[in-house]
Formats: sequence, C-alpha cells, structure tokens
Amino acid sequence: MKRLLLLVVALAAGFAVATRRRTRRGDPFPSVMRTSQGRRNAQLAMVGTRLGATAATNKAKRVFAGAERREQLDAELELATAAEVTAALGNMKGALMKLGQMASYLDDGLPEPVREALRSLQADAPPMSSALAAEVVERELGQGPPDRAFAEWDPTPIAAASIGQVHRAMTHDGRAVAVKVQYPGVDEAIQADLDNSDFLARIMGMLFPGLEPGPLVEELRARLTEEVDYRLEADNQRHFADFYRRHPFIHIPDVVDELSTGRVLTTELAPGVRLREVVATWSREEQDLAGETIFRFVFRSLYRLHCFNGDPHPGNYLFEPGGRVTFLDFGLVKRFTPHEVHLFESMVRTIVLERDGDRFREILEGANVLKRGSGMSADEVLEWFGYFYEFVLRHEVKTFTHEYAAESVSKIFTRSGEVAKYGNVPPSFVLIQRINLGLSAVLAELGATANWRAIAEELWPMTSAPPSTSLGRAEADWLASTISEQR
Repeated sequence: MKRLLLLVVALAAGFAVATRRRTRRGDPFPSVMRTSQGRRNAQLAMVGTRLGATAATNKAKRVFAGAERREQLDAELELATAAEVTAALGNMKGALMKLGQMASYLDDGLPEPVREALRSLQADAPPMSSALAAEVVERELGQGPPDRAFAEWDPTPIAAASIGQVHRAMTHDGRAVAVKVQYPGVDEAIQADLDNSDFLARIMGMLFPGLEPGPLVEELRARLTEEVDYRLEADNQRHFADFYRRHPFIHIPDVVDELSTGRVLTTELAPGVRLREVVATWSREEQDLAGETIFRFVFRSLYRLHCFNGDPHPGNYLFEPGGRVTFLDFGLVKRFTPHEVHLFESMVRTIVLERDGDRFREILEGANVLKRGSGMSADEVLEWFGYFYEFVLRHEVKTFTHEYAAESVSKIFTRSGEVAKYGNVPPSFVLIQRINLGLSAVLAELGATANWRAIAEELWPMTSAPPSTSLGRAEADWLASTISEQR
C-alpha cells in the first residue's frame, strides 16, 4: 500500500485518539455532521479498528498463500482500505476530507481502482440536504428563502466538496450565478482537526525528517483557517478577477457582492466541462492548450501578481475549447512578499539559467530550505533539486507523465540521504510545494506537451521572452493593452 494512503489512515486513527472538541453551544445552525467531536472521533476510531481487523485477516491469509494469491490479497486490502477511508472522509467534511482530496490526485503510484475511489472526493462529495442549504442561505442573506432571495434557485447542488457545496441560481436582474453554501459547523470541524499541533508536528516530522515542524504546522493552520471565511475568499477572487480581466483564455468569475457573506459566496456562473471529459474525449491539441493555460496561470500569478492559488486539483477547473479555462475556488491563496518572490526568481536563475550549484546551495541555505553543514556537493544539490525544474531546464518539447508526478511525490515524501537529514520546508514554501505536487498531477492527467522552457521564459520576470506559442501571442497582446490602459 502506498505512502499517502497509509498517511490518510494514520491521520484518521491519530486524530481519533488525539483530538478533543469543546461542546458546541448556541450554534444558530444544526451541524451538517449532526455530531460532536466525540462522534467524529468515534467514527475515525471505527475506521481504524475496521482497517486494523482487515489488515490482520489479510496477514493471516498470506501465511499459507502462494505468490499470486498474496498479490490478489494485497490488492483486495488496498481496495477495502480506499473504500473505508473515502466513505468516512467524504461524510465528515473539514480538514480530514481535504486530506483525502489531496491523496486522490497526488499519489499517481496508487492502483487505479484506489485512486478512482478517492477521486469521488474531488467534486462529488456527499452533499447536505437541500433544506439545510436553504436554511443557511436564508439566515446569511436575510432575504427570505433562496427562491425569494433569487429569481430562480436549484435545490440540487452542482458540486459538493470539503467545506461547502454549490447551487445554480438566477438573480433578480437576470444574472446566472453559482452560490457556494458552507456546511454548518465545518469551521469548528476544521478547527478541531487542526487543534492538536503536537500531533500535526509529529506527522510532518514523519513526512519530512529533519524539518522544523512548528512554522510549517502554523502556516498550514493559518491557510486552512482562512479558507472557511468566504469574505476572505471573495477578496482573493476579486484580486485575481481584476488582474485577469479581459484575458483571452484565463477567466475568473466575478463576485456578486450583495449576495455574499462569510458563509455564502455568490459568483458569476461559468460554462465549461470538467477535467475528466477533457481527458476522455478532447483532442490532443485541445488537451495541450488546456495544460498550457493552467501552466501560464500558475506562474503568471506567482511572478506578476505575487499570489498562488494553492489548491490546484481537478475540481477547480472548467474547460472550453481553444485553451480557455475558468479557475474556481480561491479559498486557499498565498500572497507572497516581494522578498519571497525575489527568492524564487533567484532560485530559477541559478539552477536553470546559470546552472551554478554552489550559488544555488547558498540560496537554499540562506532560505533555510537546506540547513548549513549538509555536506552536499554542488552537483548533488543540482541533481536532487533539479528534478523539480526538469521541464524548464532545456529548450525541448516534453510531456508531463504520471511517472514524473509520482516521482515528485516520492522525492518530497520519502526523502533519503543528506536531503532527509538537512532538508527543511520553511513557511513560504509550504504552498509552493503544491506546484510540484498538484500542478504536475493535473498536467500529467492531461498528458500536456509543450516546450515548457520557452513558455516559462515568457513568464519569468528576469527573462520576459517574446511569445513562443499562439496562446503566448494572445497573452502578449492582452498585456500590451493592459499596460496601455494603465497609462
């Protein structure tokens, strides 16, 4: 069984033992979980117990089994584990469900049936009842039931995830909108899941031996806590929407301010299909265009907007032909300081453009990514860290693959040698790791192919190269018109 699936199980069992939650009093909403933290812990404990019993049975059967039968038994154990974890996390919402979502697209090494089971958490999680969603909308907006607050309201959600679910609606002035409604009590559920810093620190220590877990845990707590405040998400979404306004192929839905609160977020309803349909039915050319758009969005936002939308997973994109992609969900956004962005630029310059291992090691040590005294040579540093820059090291056409995405996960989660002993993940790098994980996994799903170095040179501030693709030319025209308007 692969490492991330084991991590999901370990976290489930660990939280069941380690976390406690204060009795909730005076909550104006009935919890979507209809449960106290004691019951959440009991649910997790039951999962751990059932998985332990299943594993014990598997171990006993393997004693007298031949090689072929052992392989079959192990496969059955993986599927049973995936089914148990998926069902439990999908119904519990909160931080633990988000962990399951991450596992569903990060570990390309999982058997396909296991990944398929976990994929159900990406956009099709069990929703709350239509009556409960209506109660949240009525209480938050203060304009009566949803069918009065909106000209039209669809009680059946079009998507359901870890924190809220989305309904279609029509405003009284004729705008088609998507209304995200937060699950009642999910903010407390996430807080309870994150309350035990010691346990989280131990888990991070298991994943990253030698790191300083305290700052890392606090960064994760801060980002996940922010995600439950839809007012912050609305601010983030406006920030991105304003920057990308009139962009030829990147679309950010506008926020409808008068119909949004801390628990209800109303935005423009966007067209498009999900990633699965693109992968299953679209042409190779269209898949490559979609991948290029996602790549451009991530690095344009990082280097020009100094922001990273830290939740790159398949449920957060809507695709249209010609490379047009709508980006959804801005709850988990990291805003970087100019100093931090300059650091990222310096790393690219030294490892990609200059191939200066000694200088790159100095930068890593100065940023506390690599602790001083590691003893790693310049060549060793370039070889290990260079893997994450593989697609931009040379001017050549390359395809993102599942093998590359899986190895990226393996290198981060199963460090060995000097990197395991001296490597660290400082706070500013926590969400940046999602580029190496989530982005690689999404582009691997698409099998996206391009000269990524040429595209990257258009986006890096230190190069600002001329357009290398048709999308690049369209984006250059947009940039020129934007600059002209600002003058």
